[in-house]
Amino acid sequence: QLQLEESGGGPVQAGGSLRLSCAASGYTYRRNFMAWFRQAPGKEREGVAIIRGGVTVYYADSVKGRFTISQDNAKNTVYLQMNSLKPEDTAMYYCAASSVYSINYEAWENWGQGTQVTVSS
Repeated sequence: QLQLEESGGGPVQAGGSLRLSCAASGYTYRRNFMAWFRQAPGKEREGVAIIRGGVTVYYADSVKGRFTISQDNAKNTVYLQMNSLKPEDTAMYYCAASSVYSINYEAWENWGQGTQVTVSS
Protein backbone atom coordinates (compact mmCIF):
# COMPACT_ATOMS: atom_id res chain seq x y z
CA GLN A 1 0.00 0.00 0.00
CA LEU A 2 1.28 3.41 -0.94
CA GLN A 3 1.91 5.74 1.98
CA LEU A 4 2.49 9.46 1.58
CA GLU A 5 3.83 11.82 4.20
CA GLU A 6 4.03 15.58 3.74
CA SER A 7 6.32 18.00 5.52
CA GLY A 8 7.59 21.54 5.18
CA GLY A 9 4.51 23.60 5.87
CA GLY A 10 4.33 26.42 8.38
CA PRO A 11 3.77 30.15 8.78
CA VAL A 12 5.38 32.55 6.33
CA GLN A 13 5.00 36.19 5.41
CA ALA A 14 3.66 37.28 2.05
CA GLY A 15 6.41 37.28 -0.55
CA GLY A 16 8.26 34.49 1.21
CA SER A 17 9.02 30.93 0.16
CA LEU A 18 8.44 27.41 1.41
CA ARG A 19 9.33 23.98 0.08
CA LEU A 20 6.96 21.14 0.75
CA SER A 21 8.11 17.54 0.62
CA CYS A 22 6.12 14.36 0.10
CA ALA A 23 7.86 11.10 0.95
CA ALA A 24 6.35 8.01 -0.65
CA SER A 25 6.83 4.51 0.68
CA GLY A 26 5.43 1.02 0.33
CA TYR A 27 4.98 1.13 -3.42
CA THR A 28 6.79 1.85 -6.64
CA TYR A 29 5.38 5.28 -7.25
CA ARG A 30 7.29 6.17 -10.37
CA ARG A 31 4.54 5.06 -12.73
CA ASN A 32 1.97 7.10 -10.92
CA PHE A 33 0.90 10.64 -11.32
CA MET A 34 1.93 12.58 -8.22
CA ALA A 35 0.25 15.80 -7.24
CA TRP A 36 -0.17 18.56 -4.75
CA PHE A 37 -3.66 19.67 -3.86
CA ARG A 38 -4.75 22.29 -1.38
CA GLN A 39 -7.87 23.07 0.56
CA ALA A 40 -8.67 26.34 2.26
CA PRO A 41 -11.38 26.58 4.92
CA GLY A 42 -14.83 26.52 3.35
CA LYS A 43 -13.49 25.76 -0.10
CA GLU A 44 -13.24 22.66 -2.22
CA ARG A 45 -9.96 20.84 -2.57
CA GLU A 46 -8.17 22.05 -5.69
CA GLY A 47 -5.29 20.76 -7.76
CA VAL A 48 -2.11 22.79 -7.55
CA ALA A 49 0.43 20.82 -9.59
CA ILE A 50 0.79 17.36 -11.11
CA ILE A 51 3.89 15.47 -12.23
CA ARG A 52 4.69 12.09 -13.68
CA GLY A 53 8.06 10.61 -14.47
CA GLY A 54 9.73 13.93 -13.86
CA VAL A 55 7.51 15.72 -16.37
CA THR A 56 5.15 18.39 -15.09
CA VAL A 57 1.72 17.99 -16.60
CA TYR A 58 -0.33 20.60 -14.76
CA TYR A 59 -0.18 23.82 -12.79
CA ALA A 60 -3.18 25.73 -11.55
CA ASP A 61 -3.34 29.17 -13.16
CA SER A 62 -3.14 30.78 -9.75
CA VAL A 63 0.33 29.33 -9.06
CA LYS A 64 1.97 29.40 -12.51
CA GLY A 65 5.30 31.17 -12.38
CA ARG A 66 5.45 30.97 -8.58
CA PHE A 67 5.29 27.25 -7.71
CA THR A 68 7.44 24.42 -9.04
CA ILE A 69 6.75 20.72 -8.66
CA SER A 70 9.60 18.24 -8.92
CA GLN A 71 10.47 14.72 -7.91
CA ASP A 72 13.55 12.83 -6.81
CA ASN A 73 13.10 9.17 -7.71
CA ALA A 74 16.14 8.11 -5.72
CA LYS A 75 14.46 9.46 -2.60
CA ASN A 76 10.88 8.60 -3.61
CA THR A 77 10.03 12.20 -2.84
CA VAL A 78 7.98 14.86 -4.55
CA TYR A 79 8.56 18.53 -3.81
CA LEU A 80 6.59 21.73 -4.19
CA GLN A 81 8.72 24.85 -4.20
CA MET A 82 6.49 27.81 -3.44
CA ASN A 83 7.82 31.32 -4.05
CA SER A 84 6.21 34.76 -3.85
CA LEU A 85 3.59 33.39 -1.51
CA LYS A 86 0.33 35.28 -1.10
CA PRO A 87 -2.24 35.22 1.70
CA GLU A 88 -4.63 33.45 -0.67
CA ASP A 89 -2.19 30.53 -0.80
CA THR A 90 -3.08 29.77 2.81
CA ALA A 91 -4.46 26.23 2.93
CA MET A 92 -3.84 22.66 3.95
CA TYR A 93 -1.61 21.16 1.28
CA TYR A 94 -1.98 17.50 0.43
CA CYS A 95 0.19 15.12 -1.54
CA ALA A 96 -1.64 12.59 -3.68
CA ALA A 97 -0.92 9.71 -6.04
CA SER A 98 -3.00 8.18 -8.78
CA SER A 99 -2.65 5.77 -11.66
CA VAL A 100 -4.83 8.02 -13.79
CA TYR A 101 -4.60 11.71 -14.59
CA SER A 102 -7.26 14.08 -13.34
CA ILE A 103 -7.43 17.56 -11.84
CA ASN A 104 -10.49 16.44 -9.91
CA TYR A 105 -9.45 15.41 -6.40
CA GLU A 106 -12.12 12.70 -6.29
CA ALA A 107 -10.21 10.66 -8.86
CA TRP A 108 -7.08 10.41 -6.72
CA GLU A 109 -6.53 7.17 -4.86
CA ASN A 110 -3.88 7.87 -2.28
CA TRP A 111 -3.50 10.83 0.06
CA GLY A 112 -1.19 12.09 2.73
CA GLN A 113 -2.39 13.71 5.94
CA GLY A 114 -1.58 17.22 4.78
CA THR A 115 0.66 20.04 5.91
CA GLN A 116 -0.63 23.51 6.78
CA VAL A 117 0.67 26.59 5.00
CA THR A 118 -0.28 29.96 6.46
CA VAL A 119 0.72 33.14 4.65
CA SER A 120 0.34 36.39 6.55
CA SER A 121 0.13 39.81 4.93
